[in-house]
Amino acid sequence: MELRDFAESVLFATSLEAKLSPPPPGVTDLQPGPALPSPATPGRPQELLFKDSSAAKSRFPSLHHLDQTQERGRLLHFFANHELLAVELMALVLLRFPDAPPAFRRGVFQTLQDEQEHTRLYIDRMRACGITFGELPVSGFFWRAVSGMQSPVDYVAGLSLTFEQANLDFARHFAGGFRNVGDTDSAALLDRIYHDEIAHVAYGLKWFRRWKTPGQSDWDAFCRHLKFPLSPQRAKGFSVNVQGRLAAGFEPEFIAQLEVFSQSKGRTPTVFLFNPFAEGFIASGPAFNPVKHQAALARDLAHLPMFLGHSDDVVLVPSRPRVEFLASLRHAGLDVPEFVPFNDPAALALLAQRKLGALRPWAWSPDSITQLAPLQPAITHDTADLPQRFSPAIAELYSKAWSAAFLREFLDPLSAPPPWLCPAEVAGVPVHSVEAALGVIEQIRARGHHRIVVKESLGLAGSNAIRLWEPAILETQRQWLANRLRQGRSLVVEPWLERVFDFSIQLERRPNGLQIQGYTGLVTDPRGQFLANWAAPDHAARPPARVAELLRDPARPADVPRELHRLFIDLAQALETRLAPTGYLGPLGIDAFVYRQPDGSTRLKPVVEINPRYTMGRVTLELMRYVQAGSFARFSLLNRAQIQADGFADFPSYAEALAKTHPLHFHGDPVLRLREGAVCLSDPATAESCLAVLHVTRSANPR
Repeated sequence: MELRDFAESVLFATSLEAKLSPPPPGVTDLQPGPALPSPATPGRPQELLFKDSSAAKSRFPSLHHLDQTQERGRLLHFFANHELLAVELMALVLLRFPDAPPAFRRGVFQTLQDEQEHTRLYIDRMRACGITFGELPVSGFFWRAVSGMQSPVDYVAGLSLTFEQANLDFARHFAGGFRNVGDTDSAALLDRIYHDEIAHVAYGLKWFRRWKTPGQSDWDAFCRHLKFPLSPQRAKGFSVNVQGRLAAGFEPEFIAQLEVFSQSKGRTPTVFLFNPFAEGFIASGPAFNPVKHQAALARDLAHLPMFLGHSDDVVLVPSRPRVEFLASLRHAGLDVPEFVPFNDPAALALLAQRKLGALRPWAWSPDSITQLAPLQPAITHDTADLPQRFSPAIAELYSKAWSAAFLREFLDPLSAPPPWLCPAEVAGVPVHSVEAALGVIEQIRARGHHRIVVKESLGLAGSNAIRLWEPAILETQRQWLANRLRQGRSLVVEPWLERVFDFSIQLERRPNGLQIQGYTGLVTDPRGQFLANWAAPDHAARPPARVAELLRDPARPADVPRELHRLFIDLAQALETRLAPTGYLGPLGIDAFVYRQPDGSTRLKPVVEINPRYTMGRVTLELMRYVQAGSFARFSLLNRAQIQADGFADFPSYAEALAKTHPLHFHGDPVLRLREGAVCLSDPATAESCLAVLHVTRSANPR
């Protein structure tokens, strides 16, 4: 019998018996024949025809259900279909590539016979569990993903190094599960298949190395040969079995890359982008150019949106983070998403060919609109055109003048405000000339505030502001005012208040309105630049407890925490009324603080500024997903001066000491979460400007 005849009988047979019949002795490959185009589907009996790809996905049984005989049978049914698909694809590769090396074809022929035997064994075991092959719907995903192969290397990359490699994880994982519930026969079957799979993967790896581009690493070649929907994500199971891959011949570097690789296997991913200079581009236009330390900070934190999304999302970055760093995040229990370099046109083009769920920059602004435009056609869920994401009305939301006006409008109508709430007069006043600025300064000082702050309406946090503490305005200060106004920018003048405690409110505006996501404590330096945010276990329901403690008056007992939350709900409703006409959708952060008056009493300024974008406070709240209930978390950005003040020469030495002094402790069932410890959220080895660190403790306000 000719090998071609055997492959045709397997591929096109419509009975299971014919598909699984072993070849007769003495099969030869003397007449391989012409190349066969790939059929839409293989021949199959009626009960094993592929289900519609648009049909609901069948539930894959988990370890927790293997104590039920029928669930074990369902799992074996999945595996049997996978083996049958491998049989059919191997028959196809023999027919598609008659000119492939004879040694390669002989190896495929031998592996095909192994897969036939595996299928028969699975059928026997599922029958013992009360399940008949074909009584459950079967997927044709393997076929659709691999049958379009254009060369033998596509086959070894797609089947041997993807689906069979993943089985190194699944076979080991579920063999243990069967063994734990006493099904030793099924466990033994999976043990056998596991060892056979090592040989199959090793065979594919041998030929892949022979055919890949000389000088290219196994990992790079593997990634480049896979075509969506295939990706390295499908080459692994619930956890990466290092031992099995080493036995198959993979290098440790390949395995390390695979462990940290992520890509959505079904859900349309959200694409995130870190663009921290939105205010600069809005104020200065395309000419805006961040200074050296700002650009370095942006590079250090380019991956930061990974903590806003999930493992099946995408983050655009200047370059992919190091494998060792991503492995440390996985060790800390954090999700690692897919990273796509935005400076790589080929990578962006591949991403644009996929279905994407939504685009989520750090901020909607001219720079993010331009950068995300190539991906707009791929969006499926989030259907608004990019130009609608940014407009003059939305640009105005970034203005401190807009925030000040909103605060005044919110406070003015209140008929019976709580005694701890600030008066409307502390809200900033926008000015457009030096004369107007001097007039407002005089009015504020007439009310008893002799210290003044003047800010540019649009400016990056912690910059573009001056403090006027002298009895008279200095000439240099007048010149500062004149220079800023000469550039066409407005200023906001407000009384300087003695801050006692800063915090933030994180919100999200969706089509159904504005909702509070939670509260974080806020730490800034004397110039107002961000140092840290922290969150308490009850962060979703109320501001930090310290706020209520500072505002509570023993002479007037009141439920201040409840009143505070009610106040911010009212404030969010008022803000929603102002936001609705702009069409803005997305995250917002409101900075607020408690301040001390000259008589020693404290009051709340509920709006210092409103940021229509993601903030470090929102990152902190999202990080709380990984923190055990009852623990506190602090998210900090540490610069070189800070770590050197603590006695460390550089970021790597600081990180090494941090791991020793604050080791990670996990707790929880079935999902382990961080209970205590510290983890670097940016890479100490590549950090230029700052290091992001998460501290988790059981005590309030972790430091």
